[in-house]
Amino acid sequence: MLDKSKLSHLSKKDEGAKNISSEEIERFDQLAESWWDPQGKYKTALIFNQARISYFIPQICEHFERDANAKNCLQGLNILDLGSGGGLVCEALAKQGANVTGIDASAMSVEVAKRHALKSDLDIDYRHMLSTDLVQQGSQFDVVINAEVLEHVPDQNSLVEECSALTKDGGFVILATLNRTIKSYTIAIIGAEYVLRYLPIGTHSWGKFVRPVELHDMASFSGLTQVGESGMAYNPLSKRWRLSTDMSVNYIQTYKK
Repeated sequence: MLDKSKLSHLSKKDEGAKNISSEEIERFDQLAESWWDPQGKYKTALIFNQARISYFIPQICEHFERDANAKNCLQGLNILDLGSGGGLVCEALAKQGANVTGIDASAMSVEVAKRHALKSDLDIDYRHMLSTDLVQQGSQFDVVINAEVLEHVPDQNSLVEECSALTKDGGFVILATLNRTIKSYTIAIIGAEYVLRYLPIGTHSWGKFVRPVELHDMASFSGLTQVGESGMAYNPLSKRWRLSTDMSVNYIQTYKK
């Protein structure tokens, strides 16, 4: 078992000067070990990840003029998953040949991701750090992914700016978050947290959800040009996620630099 007390303490270091909330770190520390259990309480996250990956990989391949159906279609691309959690996105990309770096503010999430990557025989560079640290180091990647992180940080504009700074010229950025609508409040908070209990109560704050036009403006200000977008929809009967034209709850936007 992981030493949770030690890892939680590590998660909090230097947090006062960083763009991160201590409450968010503690919440995801509690979730981390459950993320990879297909029959566990958060199995919906695994299904959700399958749907978004079905959009991420083809979009990356289209940008770099590659065949998404080819084996190792991401070979040689350096990809950053910002807020990598338990490694759901990282592993899917690494299986397609990408050189993947995953960073997260939660030390426990990083340790869980490292452990699972070893079991999966995948070479993924997981680091317990923030995007600000990478920017200061001058790091840049072919692709930067920021999925379901924006709605959990105090300064959303700064995070989008950092995503741009971490992307090479000619590179590709994927931003995914939740729209601020009555429907998203009903589904993502009342439904997912209070009724279906897919997520712990308090996981989301509706006021931090971002409308697509707001995200577009943040990205444009940061030197990014939007090239695509997609919504995501959940069917409670089949318990499946799918890509959708409906962007009123979960959505993804893609950008080139």
